[in-house]
Amino acid sequence: MTANKKFYTIPYVLWLLLFVIAPVLLIFYQSFFDASGAFTLANYQQYLTTGTYLKMTFNSVFYAFLITVFTLLVSYPTAYLLNQTKHKQLWLMLIILPTWINLLLKAYAFIGIFSIHGSVNTFLEMIGIGSKQILFTDVSFIFVATYIEIPFMIMPIFNALEEINPSLISASRDLGANGFETFRRVIFPLSLNGVKSGVQAVFIPSLSLFMLTRLIGGNRVITLGTAIEQHFLVTQNWGMGSTIGVILIITMFIIMLLTAEKKKGGKKKK
Repeated sequence: MTANKKFYTIPYVLWLLLFVIAPVLLIFYQSFFDASGAFTLANYQQYLTTGTYLKMTFNSVFYAFLITVFTLLVSYPTAYLLNQTKHKQLWLMLIILPTWINLLLKAYAFIGIFSIHGSVNTFLEMIGIGSKQILFTDVSFIFVATYIEIPFMIMPIFNALEEINPSLISASRDLGANGFETFRRVIFPLSLNGVKSGVQAVFIPSLSLFMLTRLIGGNRVITLGTAIEQHFLVTQNWGMGSTIGVILIITMFIIMLLTAEKKKGGKKKK
């Protein structure tokens, strides 16, 4: 049986080596070369001493933070209400359904909705407010990014809420706690692992957004993902692009460590 298990892990290990570890090592290796192919540490020096790159780093973290906060504010109540409904699996499937649609198609759909002659401005003109510049703004970028990330936040929170033992909630109410106290002292603390998983699933991808910054933000929102795209596809400076990629990977690992589940050590007493 042990030999069979090892055999079945071979495809997984090969996939991990070829498509996860190898690309990361190549990015790290390429970050030590300049545009002419010479070995150098100047890429890291330039990144750490140039205000433009530091500003892009701040923008990436700031916008990812905003997207995560808005996503959490929408997702937690939604997941909580879903957990109380009768046909919760059906409603959950309907929420997840938009994730099956290609991201590019959804981006172009929002371009049509937010454009000058789009449905939103048509509605604003109809009620007498008049058309506004909605597309290519920070607000439209955050709105679309939040909409796209919501299912990835709802899923782990919903699972965490569903795993809570109902007897704990009943015990809390039997001891005199009202609905708010039960939520604050029992439900929310027990669902924190789901919240942390949702934050990882939203914050980390939001750090490297570049398609939405171009299509919805109109390149007004400059992030690390946008900079990587520009260095690899426009300036052809793969060394600098790889350096930003390494910084992005390190940032992602830091976020994962900060939001990781903390296990309590110690042995149980018999």
